[in-house]
Amino acid sequence: MKFIRTLTIENSEREPMTDYQPPKVWKHETPSGGEFSNINRPTSGSRYEKELPRGKHPLQLYSLGTPNGIKITIMLEELLAAGHTGAEYNAHIINIREGHQFSSGFVAVNPNSKIPALVDTSTKIDTNVFESGAILLYLAEKFDSFIPKQNRHEVLSWLFWQVGSGPYLGGGFGHFYNYAPTKIEYAIDRFSMESKRQLDVLDKQLSKHEYIAGSEYSIADIAIWPWYGALMKGKLYNAAEFLGVESYKHVMRWTDQLLERKAVLKGRLVNRSWGDENQQVVERHDDSDFDGINLNFV
Repeated sequence: MKFIRTLTIENSEREPMTDYQPPKVWKHETPSGGEFSNINRPTSGSRYEKELPRGKHPLQLYSLGTPNGIKITIMLEELLAAGHTGAEYNAHIINIREGHQFSSGFVAVNPNSKIPALVDTSTKIDTNVFESGAILLYLAEKFDSFIPKQNRHEVLSWLFWQVGSGPYLGGGFGHFYNYAPTKIEYAIDRFSMESKRQLDVLDKQLSKHEYIAGSEYSIADIAIWPWYGALMKGKLYNAAEFLGVESYKHVMRWTDQLLERKAVLKGRLVNRSWGDENQQVVERHDDSDFDGINLNFV
């Protein structure tokens, strides 16, 4: 890979040594490079006709086992574990590397072409919900679970904290550290600093509370854990050592505590199509799909 080096100048500021000058008007003329360059375009909308599959359960989830997708499958497994039979769901895989999110059926549910997307068929007219934070809130309100009334405002504050902060960890740090074809020191430094700042925010909050928003487990924990818990355990961008995550002891305590929940262990494996085969539930249509699956965190 090509590296862009930096130059130390008299005032200790660093300027990237690159001859790139942005044009007056940007145009998409050449691929951007990186792992997703074959599907990235500056336009929205469907690219081919294909209907989405439907299963027998009230809730149809179209997703992939990435952190944003895992939020929803953990939530659904938690609802089922709590006895909400109406939360039975079919989880259909959407392979974003192959562009499944640009089918006409998926775009009809989510015009933004991002996973996850949910269709609730139990309502009089099918209810489409997209954006992971919105889906968590929809399910919490529908089943009156994991959103405590006494501190609802705190739960929502932390839910939207994750929605706003996650892109800096993923699209910022994760992209430039792990996916970008060129390693740019300025970009990696910029987003490493922000990622560590976010971990510090969480660590200070969890030093005072058992869970993210207080004494009760909530959708705030469910939203934050797939990103920051995975980072703490070395499962995100292979960056645990680089970011020194071991110093955030309260975040690690919380991360391990959630790994004691069976719904978390199950949810994190749904719509996964990579890694050990005995830890893949590529599609989930019934609880029996977990038969023979190794739920242990490895």
